[in-house]
Amino acid sequence: MLSAKSLFQEILDNDESFRLFCSIAASGESQGGWENARIAALVPQSERALAPKITRHGADEDKHGRIFNALLKKRGLEPVPVPPETDYTMLLERGGIGLAHDKLKADRPLTVQDIVTYLAHSRVTEQRASEQMELLRKHFADHPDLGRAVRMISHDEDNHLAYCHEELLRFARAGHGRAIQRTLCESALAEIRVYRDVSLAVMAHMGRILGWSRPKAALLAAGIHAVYGWERLAGWRRMVSLKTPERRDALGGPAGGPAGSAPEFA
Repeated sequence: MLSAKSLFQEILDNDESFRLFCSIAASGESQGGWENARIAALVPQSERALAPKITRHGADEDKHGRIFNALLKKRGLEPVPVPPETDYTMLLERGGIGLAHDKLKADRPLTVQDIVTYLAHSRVTEQRASEQMELLRKHFADHPDLGRAVRMISHDEDNHLAYCHEELLRFARAGHGRAIQRTLCESALAEIRVYRDVSLAVMAHMGRILGWSRPKAALLAAGIHAVYGWERLAGWRRMVSLKTPERRDALGGPAGGPAGSAPEFA
């Protein structure tokens, strides 16, 4: 029976597919770490109190990248170049979602509206990350090799999502409600398209590595299109709502783990 668990187990059991999976994940997390670090450095003076939380967010993303690389190292594998069509963060940036890298590479302070845009984009992408890690935690929380990594990253992604809700609600109370809702809707509709395209590309690469039959590959592609259809019809709305999170001040403490190290998964 084809299920999320059996599909991922198949990817996990093959060195080449696992190598590609971890390489894609590590690259995306590292990119997120760089983006958050640059945003923290460029926060406008009126929002400097937010900088430590943005720094914490970036440090968590960097940590996740190191975790995926550590999982590769444990299997004696090296990362592989990420195919451009599977690069989720790059494709979002190219689509004009979030803050442009040209802006982040400059030394000019960001505006308050830039920070609102960053938080709205993050609220959408962290929803996706939280759901994906929840799925992995459901099936692999007790896995001898992946379990600890899955639990740790899932906890962090839930924290990131809570932080986005809390800060966006603060900005909404300060008069940015319309801009927040507009940016959330634009980001969500763009994200679901990018997620569909990246999912199709990743599954195509995995299918070639694992030798999937045409019927199996077609069934998986149909499933991805079906998810997109549901998200385009109604599912995107879960990405634009805001509510007070149960986890308050989720990024108020220090980042876990030394900046230059990765947790051990031996």
